[in-house]
Amino acid sequence: MKQKEFFTKIYQIVDDIPPGSVATYGLIAILSGQPQRSRMVGQALHHAPDFLNIPCHRVVNCQGRLTPDWADQRQLLAEEGIQFKRNGCVDLKVYLWKSLRNVTALDY
Repeated sequence: MKQKEFFTKIYQIVDDIPPGSVATYGLIAILSGQPQRSRMVGQALHHAPDFLNIPCHRVVNCQGRLTPDWADQRQLLAEEGIQFKRNGCVDLKVYLWKSLRNVTALDY
């Protein structure tokens, strides 16, 4: 899969994350069919064109940690009703995006 195709697929997946939910880079990589490319998911989101309005703020790492050096991410998530644990992480047991597609992908 070429990088442009991969990035486009990532943008489509992230665009499906509903307000008030988050996904991890690894989950998005799995859903894209490229489970070993979670770091590339981060690169895709870093380079997402502003005009696409991709809700990149809804993507966190596998421990629920926010993106370093992006102060607005916490505020954007809080505005969607997401609350944070004492350590500043998102509680993935509560806020991880749950969809039929996710369940199917994680069953493998």
